[in-house]
Amino acid sequence: MRRLRRVLHEKTLAGALRGDVHLRGVDVVILVSCAVAALALAGPARWAPGATESSVWFLALALGPLVLRTLEAAFPRHQMLAFVASFWLLPVLSVSHGLLNPLVDAITPVLRDAQLAAMDQLLLGAQASVLLGHVVPPWLTEILMICYYGHFIWPVALAGVLYFTGQRSSFDEYLLALSLFFSFNYFSYALVPAIGPRYFLFHSFSEPLSGLWLTPFLDSVMRTPPFARDCFPSGHTGVTLLVLLYAFRFERRVFRVMLLPGLGLIAATLVGRFHYLTDLLCAVPLVAVVVGLALVWSRSGATSPSSPEERAGVRTA
Repeated sequence: MRRLRRVLHEKTLAGALRGDVHLRGVDVVILVSCAVAALALAGPARWAPGATESSVWFLALALGPLVLRTLEAAFPRHQMLAFVASFWLLPVLSVSHGLLNPLVDAITPVLRDAQLAAMDQLLLGAQASVLLGHVVPPWLTEILMICYYGHFIWPVALAGVLYFTGQRSSFDEYLLALSLFFSFNYFSYALVPAIGPRYFLFHSFSEPLSGLWLTPFLDSVMRTPPFARDCFPSGHTGVTLLVLLYAFRFERRVFRVMLLPGLGLIAATLVGRFHYLTDLLCAVPLVAVVVGLALVWSRSGATSPSSPEERAGVRTA
């Protein structure tokens, strides 16, 4: 019996290594973007403080899809492996954001807040966050700040609904678009690093951001991330628009529940003094490009089948 198990195990692994490993679009984006970051930090950017550590982490994140998809192919009955492989983007995003400091130091070591604030001044004749600070009441600020933290909930919620309801092709396209957006978004942080109005325009505000009860705490939490030069373009705005668009296409229930909090999230980027108006406006074309790329990629067949049933030609519900 033990020998039989060993033979079956070896055949399964051989099958996985022989070509049964299927990388999805999101896997390719993670692999390429993290590998490029690792190589840059190990090469031309190696002088930046923390470059070696960040390079090692990016390399590990890049190898994740290869390892997980190989294990998924070798052990197709282990659903947890398939789940972890499918949602590998989540740890990639949570870890990689904090690894950007040496990359940004090497590419653009100076802040671009002055240019972004000047663009807002050109568009409005004033600073959007300063204007809103005079007209938005504390109770509404409180609600909007709560909505702001939906940024960490809505993308995962839609992914979970699509995955567990068997909409795997929709799930793959959605995660592909999400990974493309974050890749371009993080690269933009390196080209145009900015810390936002709450720091750069500090003296323009007559008082600290005020709400009812939770606002001071919610505002302080967003001052603790290890990487803070992440304003342009607004990732919160872009991701929210992206999730709303895919929810409207594939899961209207999520869209209906998310619409008002999502709009509140976008408004909170200005009311909470996190972003310039320019950041929000520039997120819109980026979303359009990413959605177009994901749609073309998916329809061209570049995205591999999402499950053993689909690879066998069986449609899942």
